[in-house]
Amino acid sequence: MDKNSDTFPSLDKPGAVTTLYAYEGGPARNGLLAAMALQLAGDPAQGPVLVIDWDLESPSLHQYLGAPGHDAGAVEGIEPEPPGLVDYFSALRDALARRPARGASTGPVAESLADSVLDTVDWRAHVARADGRHPLYLMRAGRFDEDYAERAARLDWVALFDACPALLRRFAARMARHFRHVLVSSRAGRSAAVSACTTLLADRLVGLFTPAPGSLEGLEGVVRRAIEYRCSHEDEQRPLLVYPVACPAFGAGSDPGQRWRRGDPALGMAGYQPRLETLLREAYGNSRLRLGSWFDEVQLPACDAVAVRRAGAGYHALARPAASLLCWFAQGYYPWQPLSEVRLRMAIAHAGREGGASPALAACFARLGALCQEEGRDSEAEALLRDSLAMRHDALGEDHLEVRAGLAALANLHAASGRLHEARREFEALAQRCARSLGAEDPETLVARSRLACVLGRLGEGERALALHEQVVAGCERLFGDLHAATLGSLEDLALTLREQHENERARLLFERVLDGRRRLQGSEHEDTLLCGQRLARLLGEMGDLGNARRLLESVLRARERQDGLDAAATLQVREALADVYAAQGDVAAVRRIQDQLPWAREEVAVLRQGSAPAGGEPVPRDGPAGAMAPPESDSHPASSSLQHQLAQLQSLIDSDSPREARALADSLRPSVLSSSVAHPLRKRGAEMIKRVYQQDGDKDALLSWAEDVVASLEGALFQAERASSSMLR
Repeated sequence: MDKNSDTFPSLDKPGAVTTLYAYEGGPARNGLLAAMALQLAGDPAQGPVLVIDWDLESPSLHQYLGAPGHDAGAVEGIEPEPPGLVDYFSALRDALARRPARGASTGPVAESLADSVLDTVDWRAHVARADGRHPLYLMRAGRFDEDYAERAARLDWVALFDACPALLRRFAARMARHFRHVLVSSRAGRSAAVSACTTLLADRLVGLFTPAPGSLEGLEGVVRRAIEYRCSHEDEQRPLLVYPVACPAFGAGSDPGQRWRRGDPALGMAGYQPRLETLLREAYGNSRLRLGSWFDEVQLPACDAVAVRRAGAGYHALARPAASLLCWFAQGYYPWQPLSEVRLRMAIAHAGREGGASPALAACFARLGALCQEEGRDSEAEALLRDSLAMRHDALGEDHLEVRAGLAALANLHAASGRLHEARREFEALAQRCARSLGAEDPETLVARSRLACVLGRLGEGERALALHEQVVAGCERLFGDLHAATLGSLEDLALTLREQHENERARLLFERVLDGRRRLQGSEHEDTLLCGQRLARLLGEMGDLGNARRLLESVLRARERQDGLDAAATLQVREALADVYAAQGDVAAVRRIQDQLPWAREEVAVLRQGSAPAGGEPVPRDGPAGAMAPPESDSHPASSSLQHQLAQLQSLIDSDSPREARALADSLRPSVLSSSVAHPLRKRGAEMIKRVYQQDGDKDALLSWAEDVVASLEGALFQAERASSSMLR
């Protein structure tokens, strides 16, 4: 351990303070911290790095950095160890005790007191260089002499906080002015020292947990207490970014069934991923938050504690998982951002440093925009797609293939999010460019015209839309024949527009033709085939053919479960649609079976209810293809007529880009749409429109609340149906 001789100049912008916490504490925490510190310090853009050993009861962090401890002065000629955390805060405590008591414990007065106390003790004297090659520094737990344990025991964190509540926060800010990363090794368990590290110091929290009883609960408790404290104290209202890290127990082997991670409903076992997703969704108010990509990449190996503890071995044993974690951590990306998004953002940042726009950079923007659209972040997706289109236009010209692709992506986004007038203008421009560059019957021209026809149909221009669809279908049949993906796609687009125009019989015949063709061409479990089956089932339900809708959805559900898994969003979507059909048929037992499968994946349902658009731009149907859960009312019923009129007004506000008025009307219509007296098709239509308003408004809380109301209405209808059945039996 080198004696410190550096001056530690201030950084151009403050760094981040990160606490590493594990309920059981121990080698995995320190090994991961050491591996992170060494990799960060080795990157010129990430240093300098300071690590602090705050585990005063079991100080050992220095061993993980290759610096074995010794007793000061125990061997003649060996320079005494530098002081550390205990010595530094003991000196601050004594300096604070010498000052007269002050009344104010919050605000500028409290911060001024903390800063003046920190000025009395030079922290540089308590920091030593830990790596001769890289800017890595260590603040030990303290000087390990015969008085260390007594000095550590006398350090009362509660009393120190009571005397100067801003002291720890201002200390963290001071360290962040001189180090890009400050990594703090927290004590295990629950204590005042843990609260100091996780609640008062940290900008980020890396929380390790194992399958041991109490481990995950301990991490959840620490996160909740830290966030609740910061939300309830005016001086502490700053973000805390949480990175959870799973640590399999040594000797436990792998988890082939992923029961620990994903849970097992048959055993009543909740997996750590859905539990942590729920925790972070509540903490950040982000109902779309998913940690699948994070946990796919970041998980510690089941390392031998003795091997990890050995000097220097912490880095080698945990270097790979630390590198995976740093993909997100080094630049402050959120753990719920998919790795593909993180890598794209890194590529964009690198290209930005290189300078100048380029087609390659435009392609990164386009791919990132598509990812954001899949995640439901339409505003961000639109900004990225517009930037990509502008770069491509400037570099390649108006009629280039990549420029047309960029315009198509933007038009598809607007169509999927209900901004139909913008989508119309863009699809018209795209169709004209394709026809000018490629010809009227080129496949790309036909696709653009088909998408334009879909938008026209949704705008109420049914006659023009159907004529354009039929021209596209005829062109596809001439070019490709009847059994080709392009022909089937154009037929399906025509069927969708026919459904919009309430020409259900024609739409049904076309959907059946397309479904048969997709099964023959692509197979019965291809994504396009399953999606077509769902659309046909929805139409059958609206037409009252519940038996065929049920059989079709049951077939799709079996395929989704085999292909996507039991807890995939697409599977849950079909399962809920099937529950609607069962409810419409009055099959209470079947609905109960479906409902019993949903609670263990309830976190997924919130995401599903908000939905996302597939690559083709056509939104996947979110609603079930059912008849009425209550006896259907005639459209001539006064309540239905009034609601129809209000929904028409809402559609007009959506189409005319009047978000404030649309939001006010959508909020007022919520009780009416979910009323049991409303016909099921009308209720479905209203639910979709309200959801679209909230999506366009970007109000995630309203979306989640609406999803919960819809689920509650289904459960209420089931209860009423069950009571009615019981009365009939009696």
